[in-house]
Amino acid sequence: METENMNIFDKLGVVCTFIVGFQIIRCMTRILYNNFIAPALQINGINIKDTGKWAVVTGATDGIGKAYAQLLASKGLNIVLISRSQSKLEDVAKEIEKENNVETKIIAANFTDTTQIYYEIDKQLLGLDIGVLINNVGMSYPYPEYFLDLKNANDLYKNIINCNIFSVTNMCKIVMPGMVERRRGVVVNVSSTSAQVPSPLLTVYGASKAFVDKFSTDLSAEYSKYGIIVQCLLPGYVATNMSKIRTETWMAPFPLKYVKEAMKTIGIRERTTGYFPHSVMAGVIHALDSLSPRLSRWLIIRTMTNIRARALRRSTH
Repeated sequence: METENMNIFDKLGVVCTFIVGFQIIRCMTRILYNNFIAPALQINGINIKDTGKWAVVTGATDGIGKAYAQLLASKGLNIVLISRSQSKLEDVAKEIEKENNVETKIIAANFTDTTQIYYEIDKQLLGLDIGVLINNVGMSYPYPEYFLDLKNANDLYKNIINCNIFSVTNMCKIVMPGMVERRRGVVVNVSSTSAQVPSPLLTVYGASKAFVDKFSTDLSAEYSKYGIIVQCLLPGYVATNMSKIRTETWMAPFPLKYVKEAMKTIGIRERTTGYFPHSVMAGVIHALDSLSPRLSRWLIIRTMTNIRARALRRSTH
């Protein structure tokens, strides 16, 4: 009887080992396929030039937005640049036209204002064959801070919500009807890894980016039947003015390097960090959070409070 029980447990152990091994191999295969094989071979990828004559990029004068504008122009698309500063828009437009044989159009708009800007944007985009929309414009905290302690919290929280949530929603309302009519188009909504991992001391920012993530997922389900690709991009640290990172590292690349990698995933991944090291970082945080949520939150809060302390010291000096 004892021998029979041992045989049952041995068989059960073999089955469990097989299941665990299968899941590990399946996970590794998916990682390799999604991050390396499919982008390299452009499996299910698209030719951006076939989506339309124009691309619209918000937050187009710096960082990720500017990099998207430059790379889309290099593929032959005319570019509508939308951002707050007229002078910066003019400089980027001249730079893009000089480097690429394309047209540009500039629209100065402050996305923290929701009264008139969307009427003006809609009017200026009327009649354009827009194939790509990059919803990149966004705002964050000046430095990590506790929810109740942030200076000028009322204004800043309102501006973050207007800039990060209303901009994505309203730009899709303006641009997507033409895509539906033509039955083609690409929408890239730039969220953040803070939307999918614990983000204490960036609470309102992380929540606003979580809206972008959820909005994009459901929008894709609604409009994929019209030939429209909706992608949610969830970047980690990129060396931009917004992140205040000045030096490129493996984990925090310059915008052009980051966007080159991210663009390879269009048509392949609906929801992605766009950059393999950022996927590794998010995976480690998820794994730690599943093992011990308390520990993961403690580590993130400690990291954020250290960044906060350095920022406050700099402002004091």
